Amino acid sequence: MLDHPTTAYFRHVRRRPDRVIIEDAWIDRAISDPEREEIQSDGRVRRWKRIPEAAGRALRVILLADGVTIHNAFFDRNFQEPSDEGQVF
Repeated sequence: MLDHPTTAYFRHVRRRPDRVIIEDAWIDRAISDPEREEIQSDGRVRRWKRIPEAAGRALRVILLADGVTIHNAFFDRNFQEPSDEGQVF
């Protein structure tokens, strides 16, 4: 069970076959210990974490501007390792 509130959108898309495989623990890990974080122009927070149990794929979790409510979570095929410049951690 997730330790964070979620949006109706998150609960809806979580039922998709490509999303149902994402474990709650992985989402919690991406939120609490991200490898990369960015703030979108609308204030939403993007956090990424590589998941060894999922063949090292990068999980992107989108939080609302409150920094707590989960809006989306998916494996990001376009994830690039963070550079030392310009990253917010």
